[in-house]
Amino acid sequence: MKKKRIVIVNGPNLNLLGKREPEIYGSMTFEQYLEDLRRWFPQLDIAFFQSNAEGALVDKIQEAGFEAAGIILNAGAYTHTSLALHDAIKAVPAPVIEVHISNVHAREEFRRHSFLSAACRGIVVGFGFDSYRLALHYFAPLTTE
Repeated sequence: MKKKRIVIVNGPNLNLLGKREPEIYGSMTFEQYLEDLRRWFPQLDIAFFQSNAEGALVDKIQEAGFEAAGIILNAGAYTHTSLALHDAIKAVPAPVIEVHISNVHAREEFRRHSFLSAACRGIVVGFGFDSYRLALHYFAPLTTE
C-alpha cells in the first residue's frame, strides 16, 4: 500500500534549531526530531524541506501542494510578513497546517499576526517540536483499533 506523502516545510532560521535560542526552541535539531516523527508515523512518507528564502518556500508549496496529501508549514518570520506564502497556500489543493514551536501569542506583539492562518486548514502553536507531531495527527488520525 502506498504511503500518504506529507511534506514538512520550514522557513528562515529554522535550520539553526538546536543552536538558536535554546531557551525558546530547545537543544534538539529538527533533523533529530524528524527521525522520531518518521518512527512514530511509519504509515506516512514524511518529506522535509527548509529554506531561508521566501521564493524557495513558495516554489516548494506549489510543488508539494499538487503532489502530496498535505503540507505542514512553519514559515518562521515569514508568517508575519508574507502575502506570497498566503497566496501559494490558497493556490494548491493540499491542506496546509501552520505550525509554530513557540507560543507566538506569548511573545512580541508583531508575532501575534499571521498572514498565513486564514489560508491554512488549521494551526498548532506553542507545543515545542510536538507541534509537528500534533499536526501529523490530522493526516494520520489515531485509531481505536
